[in-house]
Amino acid sequence: MRIHGEKESVLIEVCQILKKTNAIEFGTFKLSHGKPTPYYIDLRVIPSFPDAFARISEIFVNSVRDEIGVENFDRIAGIPTAGLPLSTIIAYTLRKPLLYIRQKQRLKGRERRVEGILMPGDRVLLIDDLVTTGLSLKKSALAVRAEGGVVSDAFVLLDREEGGEERLADIGVRLHSVLKVRDVAQKLYEMGAIDENGLKTILGGIRVRRKFTLNFPKNPL
Repeated sequence: MRIHGEKESVLIEVCQILKKTNAIEFGTFKLSHGKPTPYYIDLRVIPSFPDAFARISEIFVNSVRDEIGVENFDRIAGIPTAGLPLSTIIAYTLRKPLLYIRQKQRLKGRERRVEGILMPGDRVLLIDDLVTTGLSLKKSALAVRAEGGVVSDAFVLLDREEGGEERLADIGVRLHSVLKVRDVAQKLYEMGAIDENGLKTILGGIRVRRKFTLNFPKNPL
């Protein structure tokens, strides 16, 4: 299904940035969940391009305002490491307190997984650069809840559409994304940024890896 209007303009802008920053590579890569992927989207490079990073951040902030509303959350939590630059600038722009979530509990000092000030009942919006299977966001949501926070929503720039939305729904978290990877792939192909094989690689990968994730929705943490 094609997207139109303002969403189409955002899609074009983001794809131009991905092309300019060479953020998409094809080959064999291992993702954080340990499974191989034939393509890699490295959004960590974007902060190295200040103008591009400023525009991506602005798009993200506008999406959060429009889809969730700033009155519906109290704090923002970034997912290390790729989610931290985005969550920092989003929290600053929206004047929301910032937290960040360690992947493992710190074994010294306060020995916490959630860094920053979190009060019982605080509504926390999770921010990451992208979502694949949703495992990192799920772990983060559970960590915030374990310390008394409330997590109902997570927001990413890009959804790779490999089962993350369903995995988060299993624990009562709604996934929001600025863009879906199938739309990005199609637009990059139309722009000449990737060839037909690249398009088929991305679209075919969605089907294969999504099936794997959904067959194991209750994977242990």
